[in-house]
Amino acid sequence: MTSRGVMPNAVTYTTMINAYGKAGNEEKAIELFAQMKESGCVPNVCTYNAVLAMLGKKMRSEDMIKVLCDMKLNGCAPNHVTWNTMLAVCGDKGKHNYVNQVLREMKNCGFEPDKDTFNTLISAYGRCGSEVDAAKMYGEMIKAGFTPCVTTYNSLLNALARRGDWKAAESVIQDMAKKGFKPNETSYSLLLHCYSKNGNIHGIEKVEKEIFNGLVFPSWMLSRTLVIAYSKCRHLKGMERAFQQLQKNGYRPDLVIVNAMLSMFVRNKLYDKAHEMVHFIHQIGLQPNLVTYNSLMDLHAREGECWKAEELLKGIQSSGYNPDVVSYNTVIKGFCKQGLMQEAIRVHSEMTAKGIRPCIFTYNTFLAGYSTQGLFNEAEEVIRYMIEHNCRPNEMSYKIVVDAYCKAKKYKEAVIFVSKIKEIDDSFDHHSVKRLSSYIWEISGS
Repeated sequence: MTSRGVMPNAVTYTTMINAYGKAGNEEKAIELFAQMKESGCVPNVCTYNAVLAMLGKKMRSEDMIKVLCDMKLNGCAPNHVTWNTMLAVCGDKGKHNYVNQVLREMKNCGFEPDKDTFNTLISAYGRCGSEVDAAKMYGEMIKAGFTPCVTTYNSLLNALARRGDWKAAESVIQDMAKKGFKPNETSYSLLLHCYSKNGNIHGIEKVEKEIFNGLVFPSWMLSRTLVIAYSKCRHLKGMERAFQQLQKNGYRPDLVIVNAMLSMFVRNKLYDKAHEMVHFIHQIGLQPNLVTYNSLMDLHAREGECWKAEELLKGIQSSGYNPDVVSYNTVIKGFCKQGLMQEAIRVHSEMTAKGIRPCIFTYNTFLAGYSTQGLFNEAEEVIRYMIEHNCRPNEMSYKIVVDAYCKAKKYKEAVIFVSKIKEIDDSFDHHSVKRLSSYIWEISGS
């Protein structure tokens, strides 16, 4: 084009920037944007919006603000598309203050939110975890004379799902029906998230019943969410029922669902079903990931096959995954349950050598391992080690040791242990010490 003496104009540059942005080549798009300005071709609002949209996909909010400043310096007035793009990305980044800042800047430039902007604001505040501001924007939208749509309601439901406010979510669903809107699969999926966040099994069952009775279409998304909702509530029967129904509807389970099923079976000691699920994963051609392997290690550890669990730990890396703290904790738990404390210490050393920081669960596992065997001096050494390595014991840590003393009917030793806690750990609060003391008296009947 340039070789024939035809110079690109703003429309040409904008089209090319758009194309590179959609192709995921943001470096080339930015380079072209810089080239455009250097050539003396002035970017228009569409050009800036294309650059902002491209940066938004990469969550580069700081760069977006720089582009917005450049836009204003060059005398190019932002439009509603500009502001909506900025607000959407600030919401995705979870930056509540950024959303407020962009909204103020928008109003300072003489722009009042339109329907799309209100929807974007409700969604942005929701993703920032500020359901109060999301509800406030909904109220302002109504006052401004805009009629909500399904997108509006779903944005509001998304905000409520983050804190699990199922009562408010039910009200939103009812309001949709009153205004003539039919909730879609996203609406019901978000309602299920609200219920699962609070362990509201009755609410989940209500949605399941509506699906079963044909009042709600059992889409892939909704069927999948139903399985996950029961999983989060650790409701085994509901989860199995939803999983079977998903398959009856002709849907192929994904790895998230089968991992949830596997984990649930392992936690409930349904080892035969867990092994069946492992076979099912391979049968339908799914590639196990780290979550799958962690559940498999947990299965071996719970079955007393701690060496198999460690063998799997070593094999994870050859599958292209790096073991995490859960992986190592699971193997350590397996050895501790078998009383193989030296093996557990060895795995702990390997864990720290790989730069993986042990957590409170790691050390509580050691405390349980030593205390169960009556090795209370070693348990106290673990507590001191925790304090020295900036992993403060919690009330559960001390209760594990107290429980072991009480099971061995060593109530006097348990009382002495609790009386020494403040000497060992001066940060441990007085109320927790009192609760532990009361617990001993209740168990001992003294």
